[in-house]
Amino acid sequence: MVRGKKMKNPLRKRLPRELKTEFGKYLVIFLLLVATIGLVSGFLVADGSMIIAYNEGFEKYNVENGNFLLEKRANKAQIKAIEAAGVTLYENFYTEEALTNESTLRIFKNRQEVNTVCLMKGELPAQADEIAIDRMYADNNSLEIGDTLESADGKYSWKITGYVALPDYSCLFSDNNDTMFDAVKFGVGIVAPEGYTALEKEEQNYSYSWKYEKEPSDELQEKEMAEDLMDIIKDEAKLETYIPRYLNQAIIFTGEDMGSDQAMMTVLLYIVIVIMAFVFGVTVSNTITKEANVIGTLRASGYTKGELIRHYMTMPLVVTLVGALIGNILGYTVFKDICADMYYGSYSLPTYHTIWSAEAFWKTTLVPVALMAAVNVGILYKKLSLPPLQFLRRDLKKKRKKRTFHLSSRIPFFTRFRLRVIFQNVSNYVVLLAGILFANLLLMFGLALPAVLDHYQSVLKDNLLSNYQYILQIPAETMDEDKKLESLVQMMYVQSQLETDNEDAEKFSAYSLNTLGEQYKSEEVLLYGIQPDSRYIQIPEEEISNGNAYISSAYADKYQLKKGDTITLKEKYEDDQYTFTVNGIYDYEGGISVYLSQNFLNKTFDLGKSYFSGYFSETPITDIDEKYISTVIDLESLTKISRQLDVSMGSMMGLVDGFAVLMFMILIYLLSKIIIEKNAQSISMVKILGYSNREISRLYIVSTSIMVVLFLLLSLPVEYWAMEYLFRAVMLESISGWITFYIESAVYVKMFLLGIGTYAVVAALEYRRICRVPMDEALKNVE
Repeated sequence: MVRGKKMKNPLRKRLPRELKTEFGKYLVIFLLLVATIGLVSGFLVADGSMIIAYNEGFEKYNVENGNFLLEKRANKAQIKAIEAAGVTLYENFYTEEALTNESTLRIFKNRQEVNTVCLMKGELPAQADEIAIDRMYADNNSLEIGDTLESADGKYSWKITGYVALPDYSCLFSDNNDTMFDAVKFGVGIVAPEGYTALEKEEQNYSYSWKYEKEPSDELQEKEMAEDLMDIIKDEAKLETYIPRYLNQAIIFTGEDMGSDQAMMTVLLYIVIVIMAFVFGVTVSNTITKEANVIGTLRASGYTKGELIRHYMTMPLVVTLVGALIGNILGYTVFKDICADMYYGSYSLPTYHTIWSAEAFWKTTLVPVALMAAVNVGILYKKLSLPPLQFLRRDLKKKRKKRTFHLSSRIPFFTRFRLRVIFQNVSNYVVLLAGILFANLLLMFGLALPAVLDHYQSVLKDNLLSNYQYILQIPAETMDEDKKLESLVQMMYVQSQLETDNEDAEKFSAYSLNTLGEQYKSEEVLLYGIQPDSRYIQIPEEEISNGNAYISSAYADKYQLKKGDTITLKEKYEDDQYTFTVNGIYDYEGGISVYLSQNFLNKTFDLGKSYFSGYFSETPITDIDEKYISTVIDLESLTKISRQLDVSMGSMMGLVDGFAVLMFMILIYLLSKIIIEKNAQSISMVKILGYSNREISRLYIVSTSIMVVLFLLLSLPVEYWAMEYLFRAVMLESISGWITFYIESAVYVKMFLLGIGTYAVVAALEYRRICRVPMDEALKNVE
């Protein structure tokens, strides 16, 4: 007799047989887990690696602590006074050129000290007629190295020598107050020193970057230092814009977005895992019901509940673990590049190197396995807590079954039978409902976003205040306090130059304030001063005077304001606050704006009785010099947000739709399969009684079909409410401006038809399963 040799657990021999028998079920679950974990793992790895590269770039590329724009070049005395505050200033001058491709390029001299350049491809410019441009701008405008760029006025042309990424323009915001960046109509580029010298000086913007001699220890200190520095600069020079790094969207938007994406993708993974865990739980529960006699025999033979729990958990955990490992391998190889390309399609990021992420590993491997184990242990513990005798009797109810729910005999037989099938599988249908809700939420996101953007653009076309709004500016040379007489003469001259002979033009005043930013991010609000009896904005003057105002419908929708409410706005760089009473809502979706009478606005902000700062016009104004025009607001500028969202996320929507349909199909397949298997004995019995496969499918498949159709219809309003809530939350927290959430009826039709079409494929597979149920199945378990 051989001693000391431990007997193998015979239950292990059942595992290969179980895998073979249930291969289809485990395969589809495995594929869904691999796809989900692979996508999330690749996303977390790419996102984490890019965040590391982004954060390290602040030191690597010596990114500024902030920048400011002066009306004219600072002299040595001014620079010395500002630098005495503990900062170093760097000239970061630029010019902007309109190009023949209807975009605008902001051109810098090649940086050597601050905001240094990352060369992505090609070479840096060496000659006066050469330029290196932002990589994403080049991609969006189909520009290749070797192509020629030409200015719209024909003065300049450059040969493209390379693609670059500028660390202070990782997100291509042309204006820090813009609702959304625009990498299609706006780009940045660098030229050689002699190339920059060749550009006209009157078009130059005097931008200065600063670096602190001693970096702030935290955000609070950074804010205090920035506010102190701004006060010093204002005392020394005429300040046009002032943007500390922590407020610079072109720098921080990318990092904030990448950080929030991690949380979103992690939540997506865990929702899928929990749903899959419950599917496994329902599957295992069904297996226990099928094998009740075997379990009763094993328990009576001395096997403990713990041993059986471990046995029935083995396959779900093995499938999850293998799926997680293969998903991680695919994440680091295939999906990582796909996700990185998504980021490169949205942001002007420098080159990055893949870095192994322990966080991604435990999030996509350890946590899914733990979730799967927790859900299955709970279900198995409850299911296996019955005594062995009840398993042998196949009596798996903890409570005595009450009298069967009565169904009227007036109900047709087939209908009654279907209702019995539905009542017997309530737990399965609950899981199916949860899966359909989640899958349809993803599907609605994929289908609705393009529809929302299209609707926004179409609404704006018919909702403009005017075809053109011209915001005017006064040149710096007219504001020289040391030469007051000369400045007065120049001001009178400029006033004459700001007049137009265009009969469509109507003057208005404009002033910018900001929301307080107490609950949501602070954003710019444009206040319009409207002339009495305006042709463009028809609001009675008495309703927008003396503290009363109208607000745009976009403002009202975003902050859920109504007539009678009060709004408080503040100066962007000052402590002054202004409160207005909402006296009405003006139908305008193009921006967050407030409407006051021109006299009231000019008086409130001490602008002067005859002051105006812009024109409404239906036709272009051509008789005002461009140097006096600060901004032109037209349809193209207003649709910037929708255009960029379409470019950034358009390619991703197909992936989201495909994943939603795949998950929907797998869930219905698995749960329909369980229902058929659970009723295999009954199906076999009715076959013996002479029912055809087609008639049997009317009993079982139609039951599930009814529930699927019902759940699809019920999910539509639920998905709308959920999507509207999520959409509003994203707009309030991270995006300036407002896009009305709108879903056209075609989206609902597509969702329903995709659901029905997907289910039709599953129903065909389940019909084959019914055909394969043998008649002798009814004789195997005679109770």
